[in-house]
Amino acid sequence: MSPELIQAAANNHWLAIAPELALGCLALLLLVLEIFLPENRHELIPTVAITGQLGLLLGFVWNLRGAQFVAFETFNGLLRHTQEGQFMRAFFMLTSILVCVLGVIALAKQKMPKTEFFAITLVVTAAMMLLAQCNHFVLFFVALETVTVGFYVLVSYFRTSPLSLEAGLKYLITGALSSAILLFGIVLLYGVAGNPTLPGSSAESMNFNALRLFLESNPDNFLASVGIVFVLAGVAFKIGAVPFQIWIPDVYQGAPTPVTAFLAVASKAAGFSVLLILTKNVFGSYQTLLVPVLSVMAIATILFGNLAALTQHNVKRLIGLSGVSHAGYLLIAVIAAATQPLAAGAVYFYLFAYLLASFAVFGVMTHLAGANDADQDLDHYTGLAKTNPFLGAVLAIGLGSLAGIPPLAGFMGKMLIFIAAFKAGLYTLLAVAIVGVVISIYYYFGWIKSAYFSTWTAPLLEGETDTRPARTPVSLNAGVMLAALAAATIVLGFYQGAFGEWLLAR
Repeated sequence: MSPELIQAAANNHWLAIAPELALGCLALLLLVLEIFLPENRHELIPTVAITGQLGLLLGFVWNLRGAQFVAFETFNGLLRHTQEGQFMRAFFMLTSILVCVLGVIALAKQKMPKTEFFAITLVVTAAMMLLAQCNHFVLFFVALETVTVGFYVLVSYFRTSPLSLEAGLKYLITGALSSAILLFGIVLLYGVAGNPTLPGSSAESMNFNALRLFLESNPDNFLASVGIVFVLAGVAFKIGAVPFQIWIPDVYQGAPTPVTAFLAVASKAAGFSVLLILTKNVFGSYQTLLVPVLSVMAIATILFGNLAALTQHNVKRLIGLSGVSHAGYLLIAVIAAATQPLAAGAVYFYLFAYLLASFAVFGVMTHLAGANDADQDLDHYTGLAKTNPFLGAVLAIGLGSLAGIPPLAGFMGKMLIFIAAFKAGLYTLLAVAIVGVVISIYYYFGWIKSAYFSTWTAPLLEGETDTRPARTPVSLNAGVMLAALAAATIVLGFYQGAFGEWLLAR
């Protein structure tokens, strides 16, 4: 064996990716259990998936407690392990657990295979965890495509539903287009940075560090600028930023509600974690290009998301378009991160607050959805607070946090982004963001009004039946989850604690 191969193998620290390997093994275990367990015991499989992930998350957090994390690279520069990356790994594991809990509720209403749903969710989660630590375009593209292919299956999982199949097809077509755009940008950067006639060229130009050095040595290279724009366009599809948001309303409506939650939270978070890595650590010398492109994108995203949501009555489309506007707010923080260290921390805080509020809302949506969960209208929430005060309260807290109402966590997330934007001198973006928040209050509170103050449109005549889907009773596990999400949203709004210290240290 050559010395080069021995040296390369010595850098493969498998323990550094133990959580990702454990998730992959757990996914395989679920498939094995489906084969060997009797059919009447298959209900244990979701329990194994959720319990296994919960134990993995607790062990991961316990292992990181109190220690000052020092960044390091493994697998010959493919991965770079940072404190932000560790936060995102825990973030994705928590997201996966919540998706699996919602999946148990949603799949109980369907005559569908269940094990594959949990196995694919675990694999997608592991790929997202790698994506948040990538330091090389090869790993970046492979991990991103693993996530995307997994979502192709999950979005169309309810194959007896035409809307679910339509959503899967639309996601496939637009996802393939975004992958092609992203790959073209990567190839351009690889080619220009590997040109030996240019200063700073490298044979390892797909490595983020090598590419960063090349870009710093060639700050005005045209081909590099085009490549950067194409890469940003590919990432913009994942976060749902304008003009790459066209897939969101239809896909969010047609996908199973737990998958919609997975897309809305985890996919968006993965996109922003990568975007921060690229804009801060790789493309940082091209701020004269990044700031105008991302600023126009942020303004268009905020205005489109909020204005389009005003006319929506289907709540899955409404939550999808509101998520577009949230991507716009986060883009402002990404722009500000070039000059304000607080901004990067604000992105992670906002994402965590968004996770809490979104899953609280999606938890309520899952309980109110029928067998055809694509058909979820505002009228279905009429009288919810009266018939089920617990779900009504959780919904109000979640929507209030998404709207940025004090003292909930969403308010603090927006406040941190606004402070960072003000310090960075992004006054136009700040003004647009404030206008967006004001607009969003209308449709968020319209949803709350439907649950608390509206009555069913008209009394039922003789022989008529209530067309609203039957509401699923809240189980103990689901009730604990929803209560914890609502409580965490309130507590994090009052007290940021260790999270605040971590933000200040950025």
